Amino acid sequence: MSTKNKLPYEGVRVVEFTHMVMGPTCGMILGDLGADVIKVEPIDGDKTRNLLGSGAGFFPMFNRNKKSIAVDMKTPEGIEIVKKLVASADVVSENFKPGTMAKLGLDYDTLKKSDPKIIYVSHKGFLPGPYDHRTALDEVVQMMGGLAYMTGPEDRPLRAGTSVNDIMGGIFGAIGVMAALRQRDITGEGQEVQSSLFENNVFLVGQHMMQYAVTGNAAKPMPSRISAWAIYDVFEVQGGEKIFLAVVSDTQWKIFCDAFGFADLYEDPTLKLNNQRVQARPTLIPEVRRRLADFSAKHISDIFEKNGLPFAPITKPERLFDDPHLIATGGLAPIKITDGPKAGAETTTPLLPLLMDGKRLGVRHNPPKAGEQSKEILVDLGYGEDQISKFAANGAVHI
Repeated sequence: MSTKNKLPYEGVRVVEFTHMVMGPTCGMILGDLGADVIKVEPIDGDKTRNLLGSGAGFFPMFNRNKKSIAVDMKTPEGIEIVKKLVASADVVSENFKPGTMAKLGLDYDTLKKSDPKIIYVSHKGFLPGPYDHRTALDEVVQMMGGLAYMTGPEDRPLRAGTSVNDIMGGIFGAIGVMAALRQRDITGEGQEVQSSLFENNVFLVGQHMMQYAVTGNAAKPMPSRISAWAIYDVFEVQGGEKIFLAVVSDTQWKIFCDAFGFADLYEDPTLKLNNQRVQARPTLIPEVRRRLADFSAKHISDIFEKNGLPFAPITKPERLFDDPHLIATGGLAPIKITDGPKAGAETTTPLLPLLMDGKRLGVRHNPPKAGEQSKEILVDLGYGEDQISKFAANGAVHI
């Protein structure tokens, strides 16, 4: 492969001790960018593989472009294998409870003694401080970090509809690893990177904190906020369908009124300027709802699209598999499901939302089966066939 076609982190080995979402997201990003990511799993596999309900999508979404070795780290042979594997790594990633890696002799302070170039990324609930002893979950930090308050109606905090802090915590962990790799190029030394759920959540609500700092007025939850624009809402139209519509400037207000034949609204002197329309929202929105009620969502979409006005259908996640834009632009890539009732089935998965040199970063490896590459990795570490057979027979490794 030519240098031009190489992915940016080819040749970088990442050994990850992760589960659930946050840690695996970090490894997935580095894997998508070309790193050789090896997932160390328990002998019976990562428990995330078998989650039900809202957790059923965690493993296939966040574990592509990785290899798996399944090891019993409670055995002397298992811990020997893992330590040898870690010695071959550029990056170690983990998201276990504080103290877990230290008990295994796999914490940063221990590893850097033998390898000062090692980069170590920990994904935790909190950065070091008064809260770091607490057990955190995405929903926990959304509640304590202002996001649930901002998402729900007044006096009814509501978590966001996806694992925002887990996913973004993993993204920031990956950014930290990228920065540490670059710094290692300069200094020759590695370092520890820490990413956390709570601080990530605070970063997300920072705009609302700054709104208070700038205006002296506390931000209201999204459902009851004072919008900066008059038409910026979900409208129920023909057949009970819902559609989000936005008219965010005086120019767009004229376009909107002309397109729908609402000349009387445009000619109303009390609705000429955006701020006038914002003040008139209590009467303007019901009137616009009434006028649009007999239009189909498709008809409205066609008019908005033709006139360059912002709009959005209200789409359920499962319908995105058939989204024409995602399909046409290669935003969904084929993968094979490895676990659960549909193991072996083929589907598609969303890729990282970026282009590099005009190309999407694709799926090179399906999410692995537990221990799928155990033998390949052991051979790479220098173990012979007899040793590998012995490890397997003793239950130290699942082949």
